[in-house]
Amino acid sequence: MTSTLTEAWIAPPTPEATADDLAAIRATVLDYFEGWFDADPERMRRALHPALAKRSRGQDVDRTPAVSSLTAEQMVAWTAAGNGRERGRAERAVDIRVADASGSIATVVVRSADYVEYLHLVATPEGWRIVNALWRYADGHGPAG
Repeated sequence: MTSTLTEAWIAPPTPEATADDLAAIRATVLDYFEGWFDADPERMRRALHPALAKRSRGQDVDRTPAVSSLTAEQMVAWTAAGNGRERGRAERAVDIRVADASGSIATVVVRSADYVEYLHLVATPEGWRIVNALWRYADGHGPAG
């Protein structure tokens, strides 16, 4: 009986991410960044999981050590309000590096002229969505102290 129970907990090997998976992950990240820069709330909404937890530490003028959090709803609203339009104007290149993709989860490191972000994505029936984000302003960007 023990071996049957043990076998029930052993999942088959997770297949490696396909080229289609990696392309879909990259497309989600581009929806997130370009949606922000272009004030396109539909692209932002498409990129985010409703349970998004977006966090940063010390991104205000005083570099306060407190961790601040944003929700998916806040990100979509701020995108619609055009809060990202002043960013991403000079240099629109977004360097997307999929650090790992395993089954239905992925970790992505993104660097742009304005931001550095570490993202966790999850595959949903609607496609890949960003569920966690930890970010900071890129060197030389953000509020001046």
